[in-house]
Amino acid sequence: MNLHGLLAARAGEGRPIRVALIGAGKFGAMFLAQVPRLPGLEVVTIADLAPDRARATCRSVGWDAGRIAATRFIEDGAEAARGAEVVIEATGAPEAGLAHARAALAEGAHVVMVNVEADVLAGPVLAAEARAAGLVYSMAYGDQPALVAELVDWARAAGFTVAAAGKGTKYLPAYHAVTPDEVWQHYGLSSEEAAAAGMNPQMFNSFLDGTKSAIEMVAIANACGLDVPRDGLGFPPCGVDDLAHVLRPHALGGQLEGEGMVEVVSSLERDGRPVFRDLRWGVYVVIRAESDYAAACFRQYGLPTDATGRYAAMYKPFHLIGMELSISVLSAALRREPTGQARVWRGDAVAVAKRALRAGDRLDGEGGRTVWGKAIPAARSRDLAALPIGLAHGVALTRDVAAGAILTEADVALDADRPALALRRALDGFVAG
Repeated sequence: MNLHGLLAARAGEGRPIRVALIGAGKFGAMFLAQVPRLPGLEVVTIADLAPDRARATCRSVGWDAGRIAATRFIEDGAEAARGAEVVIEATGAPEAGLAHARAALAEGAHVVMVNVEADVLAGPVLAAEARAAGLVYSMAYGDQPALVAELVDWARAAGFTVAAAGKGTKYLPAYHAVTPDEVWQHYGLSSEEAAAAGMNPQMFNSFLDGTKSAIEMVAIANACGLDVPRDGLGFPPCGVDDLAHVLRPHALGGQLEGEGMVEVVSSLERDGRPVFRDLRWGVYVVIRAESDYAAACFRQYGLPTDATGRYAAMYKPFHLIGMELSISVLSAALRREPTGQARVWRGDAVAVAKRALRAGDRLDGEGGRTVWGKAIPAARSRDLAALPIGLAHGVALTRDVAAGAILTEADVALDADRPALALRRALDGFVAG
């Protein structure tokens, strides 16, 4: 609880934390908006494919001309770490993210990985490399995976068993087949309104079709040692008052295969009606009391429980993504601690065909027209040689694939020399469960 004090001390010493940001999109812009209010933290480099657009972003979030002039704007993310103490990777491009993170570690910089797509592709390997070098590789505070990891850590440090953890989202089963061509109707927007706001249909479709949920739950599982449902997330409709009842094992009338699971709750009933007191923007953890005394304390202090009195939930209803990101930067630089970190390969986000695909078709990746991302256990992914969603972009199919089938590496023409593949192979040593 003393990060602000530690930052003030650095400011007083005249040694600001020097930060490089790779990717000045929405997440990065929200972080940049807070930087002028953080004496002791200095963004020295911003790497973006469009440096002039990044400068315009800085102006739009309130940077003055002097701060902009003192910042280095470049295109190459691999060069961003020079002179930086902490590098923030916020591009959203999985393979580029892995390369940027490794370049930052090679320069002796801590890495805050906003890029969850890269983290689920090979995060445990990068985290191990960082630890070996005495550096920090961290999830991004403000994004839901890090906030869930914080809740899980709180629960375990307080002596509770974690029965379930995850987030909320808007979900219906039909969303898995939605493409960028139909996405805006589900957000209540016209394509013209979305275009005027600069909204990317494929990125927004990733949130709708279940891919982003799969990626984020896998990141949580790998950071917290939790299990992933064997055949993917169930997205049960559930409001905050029913978390402890719904997110408990089948044997007790709940929706989980067992305890210690990740799961996403839907803000919509299956008929499309809104869930009462939904958790669409928030995160949760369901905990279990290990004694009659602890269960009695749940009741005495007003914590809503399931019918047994043993299961209870804690939740955070909102998150501010990039506006909270400085917590990770300060934790890495001042405490040498990550705000969540991939440590085991517990789950994987794999590509599933949205429709019948034919040999020669080219996959268009996360949020696209051809595949969506599904969370499955890492051991199952390894046994299937499943194609991770992070490698399902720009590759051609070598044979037909039925709608709803999990794609495998044998279904596509992968370049064996892709650096990401070598990192994926190294994940075998991190399989848990």
